[in-house]
Amino acid sequence: MKSLLIACAVIFMSCASTSTQKSSAVQENTELLVSESQGGAETPGFKIIKDETDFRTIIKGSFGIADLGNESYIKYPQFPKNKKVVLYNLGTFRSGSHKIEEIKSISVKNQILYVEVPAGEPSGGMEIQVISSPWFIFTVPADYKFTSVELKYSK
Repeated sequence: MKSLLIACAVIFMSCASTSTQKSSAVQENTELLVSESQGGAETPGFKIIKDETDFRTIIKGSFGIADLGNESYIKYPQFPKNKKVVLYNLGTFRSGSHKIEEIKSISVKNQILYVEVPAGEPSGGMEIQVISSPWFIFTVPADYKFTSVELKYSK
């Protein structure tokens, strides 16, 4: 009985350690830089951002307005030099929150970049219908070659 308990503990510990390694591997491969619930295009699609000037132009309005009377400083994310930066527009939605908060994994297969994100939690009751066009910017390794991007929603 003790050996069965020890075997179960070893299996549990190995599963726990591999999930941490997978999580850190995802962090090395991708990073969510900016995610907004408004301001994107009406149709889903992506664009690779080539330089810091284009990057700053896209994210300019997403960090609020600095109060000129106070010495507030808005810290924009740094433009990564050794990765591809991708802008993805989710399209137009009539209600609910579709803002991307996390990227679980990325992979490339047949020149399609698959981006796994958590599925949105449905909210109950009556909702006010608000039209939104969410978008987000994330990084992928510089050697990834793809011609399209697909989101995969997971629980």
